[in-house]
Amino acid sequence: MSSSDSNSNVEMCDTAKKIKTKINKHAFSGGKTSVEEHRKLGGDTTVDVPYHYLRFFEPDDERLAEIKRDYESGALLSGEIKKILIDHLQVFVKEFQDRRAAVTPELLDKFLQRHPMDI
Repeated sequence: MSSSDSNSNVEMCDTAKKIKTKINKHAFSGGKTSVEEHRKLGGDTTVDVPYHYLRFFEPDDERLAEIKRDYESGALLSGEIKKILIDHLQVFVKEFQDRRAAVTPELLDKFLQRHPMDI
């Protein structure tokens, strides 16, 4: 993903709507060209960007294995795996934004103060 193209990455300042748009429109899929073909042949998780993101954002290894199995078998479609990723990213980014908003100038000053070191 290129940092020079703002649609090729998810930024920590993105809105939930923007995250959804970026993933749905720009995340490369390992799915097939039609629903019928995908249901028959399944998706390719080796090239599917949403699946690779889920390897970091899905905390439950069993759930990740289930997603992989369902996607590769054709039971889970590209739009569905993207939706799972979108849900994870929206929560992650929102929690970060909330924590960042709680940082006051006073808290920042306190954090950046020099502290004596006992050597």
